[in-house]
Amino acid sequence: IFLEARVLNQELAPRGPFSPLDLVEKVHEEIRTKGGQPIRIPAATLTAPQSTPVETAHEDMIHDAQLDYYGKRLATCSSDRTIKIFDVIDGEKKGAGVTLKGHSGPVWQVAWGHPKYGNILASCSYDGKVFIWKEQAPPSGASSGSWTKIKEYAAHSASGRYRLPEAGYNDGKWNVEQFDGHVGGCTAVSWAPATLPGSLINPSTAATPNPSSAPTAAQQQPTSPPSVKRFVSAGCDNKVKIWVHKPSAPSGSSAWQLEETLEGHADWVRDVAWAPNIGLPRSYIATASQDKTVCVWTKDSPGAPWAKTILEGGSGEGNKFFPDVVWRASWSLAGNILAVSCGDGKVTLWKENLKGGWELVSEMTS
Repeated sequence: IFLEARVLNQELAPRGPFSPLDLVEKVHEEIRTKGGQPIRIPAATLTAPQSTPVETAHEDMIHDAQLDYYGKRLATCSSDRTIKIFDVIDGEKKGAGVTLKGHSGPVWQVAWGHPKYGNILASCSYDGKVFIWKEQAPPSGASSGSWTKIKEYAAHSASGRYRLPEAGYNDGKWNVEQFDGHVGGCTAVSWAPATLPGSLINPSTAATPNPSSAPTAAQQQPTSPPSVKRFVSAGCDNKVKIWVHKPSAPSGSSAWQLEETLEGHADWVRDVAWAPNIGLPRSYIATASQDKTVCVWTKDSPGAPWAKTILEGGSGEGNKFFPDVVWRASWSLAGNILAVSCGDGKVTLWKENLKGGWELVSEMTS
């Protein structure tokens, strides 16, 4: 059913993005009514998502807004030096929300931690500091608890060097590793999925059987391959760089090694986003640039080279330039839809078609 829904989703792509679950429901309905006959779902029965304005009560420009893993909470940050957290129910904000204060400059970005660590939020600011916030257990009868700052990191400066704080959640200790990144400054970073590409299709085996004896049940059971830490960065040198963590690096050198450099933009790369992956062979990276272009980099297998595709963001066929500077790029949780925000005030949604090209499926204007 999900495979049929995916095909239908591709057929309806020019009319807008639709939830696979909505399509599955329509498929079930058609199967019941047509008794196994060919299924065709009228595009008019599905509607594109509508935008919902949110009054945040920020007193200055909002720089970032992020939903948590479950889409139940919205965090925003602003030049008014504050962070606000709201509950979201059925796509709408509920309640007055919570305001977090502590930064002494505009807050540029926020990011949610994985829910297995609790409700954790990271924020970064013009003041050169990164704060880690955590929600404490709510009191009896309350729906939410209070937020406290559990870590402050203030070693950043206006340079192209990376400083990566790594946390051990068992002991609460943080270690920082610093190394050179981009000439002129680093504008964005994005972690690679923890799952190795292709691991869903070709899982490794737990152990090599002893030829002189029959394999045990443990040896026959496939196990997930060990995850490899990677991230991708974008910089003012117009380059995109992929870094890999190698704990066995020689003494005195960084454990983070440059794995590959992607060149294809003619100006600063403003944002970079590595698409989520559940273990399929292909990997995707999206980059947004000051040169008014968006590139999608694909890698078909771990040993294959990265291939670049430029989105046709302008009006008219073959026009690769968006109307203005492209500021942000963000993938859906499933990694199949790319959202792009441009300086003209529009957000566009893109999806790969069956031929490997990228098509505009929806456009939202504030």
